Amino acid sequence: QVQLVESGGGLVQPGDSLRLSCAASGRTESSYAMGWFRQAPGKEREFVASIRWSGGTTYYADSVKGRFTISRDAAKNTVYLLMTSLKPEDTAVYYCAAGFFRQFTIPTMSQWGNYNYWGQGTQVTVSS
Repeated sequence: QVQLVESGGGLVQPGDSLRLSCAASGRTESSYAMGWFRQAPGKEREFVASIRWSGGTTYYADSVKGRFTISRDAAKNTVYLLMTSLKPEDTAVYYCAAGFFRQFTIPTMSQWGNYNYWGQGTQVTVSS
């Protein structure tokens, strides 16, 4: 069993930066990965970024590539999402997710149904 606790959301202005954290408890192994998804009001949950725990390979949605960076601290069992150059369209509830994968590709990593564990979500609002 894996438990995820997110933190770091808030209200920021366009162009600002924000860092989200997700602390995980439970087992990890070579097939383990963690990721971030987001859901805006009236929209479906969408993939943001993910990271393979073993080796640290990262995967990003095109909409955030170059602006967001996902990283992990294995010693702390924590994954981070550094968001820069934030835009109003980044406003959403951001969810941390974890799962075990047989294949590490964008198609598999970007499907929220492939993740087994979810955090409670943290609100990010980008507004002037």
